[in-house]
Amino acid sequence: MIVLRDVVQQFGGRVVLEIPVLQFVPGRRYGLIGENGSGKTTLIRMLAGTSKPNCGTIKGLEGKTVGYLPQSPYAFSFSVLENVTLALEGHSDAEALAQKALIAVGMESLVKARGDRLSGGEAQRMALARVLVRSYEVLLLDEPTSSTDVRSMDLIETTLKEYVQKTQCTLIFSTHSPAQALRLADEVLYLEKGRLVEQGPAQEL
Repeated sequence: MIVLRDVVQQFGGRVVLEIPVLQFVPGRRYGLIGENGSGKTTLIRMLAGTSKPNCGTIKGLEGKTVGYLPQSPYAFSFSVLENVTLALEGHSDAEALAQKALIAVGMESLVKARGDRLSGGEAQRMALARVLVRSYEVLLLDEPTSSTDVRSMDLIETTLKEYVQKTQCTLIFSTHSPAQALRLADEVLYLEKGRLVEQGPAQEL
């Protein structure tokens, strides 16, 4: 169980996230929705450990393997395939596993392309393949389809469902699309101005 208590994050004296208590149950899928500035990205960054709250505690991630995909993923100047095998350094089947992950996100035709010359949507899919090539106990995705077209979005959503079913990980993702949250999440959390104002089963919310 991941538990947040009395978590507050401020930037420049402005409160951007204030969560009295929030729990994430292992193995469930959570969709964070809300307008720009609602605190979705801040929450995911804190769970990923790339940002620390000004006060409060986050428990339950200790010793867990955590995969994290930021809104603006890294794309290095070598090939797409090499960009993905980075996550499998030292693994004897790194190349084969990377190719499989790239196929899963529809990038098989671009394995030899330079990662830093991809379009925004292509770079996002490559970065997602780099995350999904490994098994994690907790998967954190910040707007994982924000730069992709409809066809790619469908493929990514199918791939994520299969990944969660296979790994039994806890999935926490942000999205601007309530429809996507309905398709992917067991539970939806609605954030507004840094506060959690609604939470419940996806079908009901």
